[in-house]
Amino acid sequence: MNLPSPNVSQTQFSIHPTTRIGHVSLNVADLERQLAFYQETLGLTLHWRESGRAGLGTGPSTDLGTTGQDLLRLVETPGFRRYRGTTGLYHFAVLLPDRHALAVAIGRLFSLRYRNYPTDHILTKTTYLDDPEGNGIELYTESPEDGGWSMVNGQYITRRADGSLSDGREPLDLEALLTHLSEGEPLEAPMPPETRIGHVHLHVGDLDQAVDFYHGVLGFDVMGLVRDFRMSFVSAGGYHHHIGLNTWQGEGAPPPPADALGLRHFSVQLPNREALGQVVERVDRAGVASNQTDDGLLVQDPFENGVMLTTRAAA
Repeated sequence: MNLPSPNVSQTQFSIHPTTRIGHVSLNVADLERQLAFYQETLGLTLHWRESGRAGLGTGPSTDLGTTGQDLLRLVETPGFRRYRGTTGLYHFAVLLPDRHALAVAIGRLFSLRYRNYPTDHILTKTTYLDDPEGNGIELYTESPEDGGWSMVNGQYITRRADGSLSDGREPLDLEALLTHLSEGEPLEAPMPPETRIGHVHLHVGDLDQAVDFYHGVLGFDVMGLVRDFRMSFVSAGGYHHHIGLNTWQGEGAPPPPADALGLRHFSVQLPNREALGQVVERVDRAGVASNQTDDGLLVQDPFENGVMLTTRAAA
C-alpha cells in the first residue's frame, strides 16, 4: 500500500518520541451523575474519590496486578456552567486496544440507547458522543490495515488500502464490527487494562499561535495543517496525532470564563525526568508562565487550555 507521506514538520528539538497523553481533568457540575455515566455507560473503573473529586481508569493492570493510572479526573464545581463559543475541549479520545473492545463499547451504548455517532476514518474506527454535561468524547481503535491519511500541501487525503480515495468520515460498518462479539457476550465488562487516552482535540483561537506553542515551545511535530478545514494535528514519535487543534468556534474565540465547566487540563507524560527537563527548559526560555503542582508542571497554551507536564513514573 503506497500512502502519501505525512507532511511532518520538525524543529531542531522534538519532544521525546515516546511522549503520550495521560489523564484529562474536567470541571463538572454533578459529580454523582458524571461518575454514574463514566462507569455504567463507558465502562471506566472508579480509582478513588474524596472531597468532591474522583479519578477513573481501567482497573487492575494485567502485568502489575495494581490499579492503573487515571485516565479521567473529575472535580465538582458547584455554580459553574457551560459556555459556548470559547476555546477549550472539543473532545478527548479514549484509545481501545482492538476492534473487539470497540464493539463492546459501542454495543453497550446502543443497548443503553445512548446517542453516539459511529464513524470510519479508515485509519481508525470510532464513535463520538457527549457526556451528560456536554464534554465531547471519542472512542476509537487503530485500523491501519484498512488505509491511512495524510496532510500534504494543505490537503487532507485519505486512501483505503486498495488505493481508492475516501473522505475519511464514512459511516462505520456496525454489522462487521459487531461480529467481533461472541453470541450472548455481556456488554457490561469494564474497559480493558490496555485502554488509554489516545489524543485530545482542542478549540483554539488561532492556528498559527497554537502551532507555535505546541510545536515551537513544547516540541510536538506538526503532522499537517489544513487551513480549509481550519485544523492542525501535532504528535510525538510519528503518531497520527496526540493533539488536534481547530478554530471551529471562530477565529479569535475567547478563553472560557473562570466559572466554566469543561477542561481543567490534560497531562502530557514524558518517559523520564531528563525528557521532561528539556521541555521545561524550553517553557522557561519562552517566558511561559508555569505552576509547579503535586502532579507536575502546569502551563497554559495561548488560549488558556491547561497542559500538565509530567513523567509516566510521577503519574
